[in-house]
Amino acid sequence: MMASARAVMVVLALGASCARAADIGYLAPPGVPAKAFPSPQRPVAQIVSPRRSNEEHRDTLDESGEIVRLLDLKPGMTVGDIGAGIGYHTVRLSPLVGPTGSVVAQDVTRDYLVELANRTERLGLKNIVFALGEPGDPRLPASTLDVAILVHMYHEIAQPYAFLYNLAPAFKPGARVGIVDLERPTAKHGTPIALLHCELAAVGYRAVATHQLAGDGGYLAVFSPPSERKPPAQIVACKG
Repeated sequence: MMASARAVMVVLALGASCARAADIGYLAPPGVPAKAFPSPQRPVAQIVSPRRSNEEHRDTLDESGEIVRLLDLKPGMTVGDIGAGIGYHTVRLSPLVGPTGSVVAQDVTRDYLVELANRTERLGLKNIVFALGEPGDPRLPASTLDVAILVHMYHEIAQPYAFLYNLAPAFKPGARVGIVDLERPTAKHGTPIALLHCELAAVGYRAVATHQLAGDGGYLAVFSPPSERKPPAQIVACKG
């Protein structure tokens, strides 16, 4: 059996039952080490909380609903919630993708995933897979994601070029990436849209659309992943 097929079976098997906190770990072998890539030429914001703001406030803005509509998320899809934190989007996407779909809740902080696993168990959500990652590698199985969302966390990725490079194999053909952030400096927990476009283009991602979200929700920038990845040594860091 090919490695990619085994990886898909792992995801499906984990998604078939409610994962226990003790089972949370890496879902795939490590990719290319972060040391092979340039470091970001701008500040990286510290991870200060597993949540952006009050969930009721986010619901008032219909944050999840906007993302669902703009990315055309549907039942049966596998959606990666990258940097899931406490799982604001994970628990809302789970009923949407339904029993034939799944949500991969990924984070670099295992304690956040443990808390989220307990939350989803209380809610009775059965189609969620938990994936521990590293600052430069999400450690996700190949060819499993239809869509990935990175919501108010891109500015916290310590090794963005390595992370984006190692994330690319996780996508199925025709997949999309949706990044939500604020138009402010990375040191102030946002990412200027021009800088975001530059960093993703450096790894080979192609811009599709940019949408303004309601209220203080920021923007949603949509990209398609690279069909071929250039060697890490050819990636040039953008100046922020």
